[in-house]
Amino acid sequence: MQKCLVLALLAFSARLAAVTLDITVTDAEQKPLPYTVIELVNSQYPAAAAPDNAQVIQQGLNFQPFVSVVAQGSLVEFPNLDKTRHHVYSFSKAKTFELRLYAGKPEAPVLFDQPGVVTLGCNIHDNMLAYIYVSASRYTAVTDANGQVHFADLPAAEFQLSLWHPWQQQTPDSQAINLSLGNQQKQINLNIMQQALPKAPKRGFGDY
Repeated sequence: MQKCLVLALLAFSARLAAVTLDITVTDAEQKPLPYTVIELVNSQYPAAAAPDNAQVIQQGLNFQPFVSVVAQGSLVEFPNLDKTRHHVYSFSKAKTFELRLYAGKPEAPVLFDQPGVVTLGCNIHDNMLAYIYVSASRYTAVTDANGQVHFADLPAAEFQLSLWHPWQQQTPDSQAINLSLGNQQKQINLNIMQQALPKAPKRGFGDY
């Protein structure tokens, strides 16, 4: 009985210690900056033991989503929803792979077992471009259309906050953040000029 009480108190204390973090990222013109990957790094909290099973689809001669975040060790599928075939590849250091010309769904997903940024392309359609951010931390997310991201139930600990964006000219400096101080809100401005997303070339009706 006493052991159960101790465990219950520990669980209750852990819930009390959990904090939230809200981050808003803006660009050089102070506009909301989507597609910013925010990674909270602490060696005590590596990527979750149960990795993601994610998808990057091909539709309308484009990859969707433009930026994905997956945990290290995740399996990612690349279903082709277009009528035409695609040839998906990456020469990135974090993952080099090739899915030769195919339609529908490849037989097996691709394992992303090394952290880093993976740039995706199609060997048939030069306009197709997307990114997969493979994170070694379980606390990683990408900003939404409003340039915002919300972390819930974070441990009260010190983290190194790192940022990455596909349009950045240089790697922004990471910064320390102490979540032992409780719930926090942060505003981050990056010297980035927003660009148009990759667009599919104009084609005839029903060509996709």
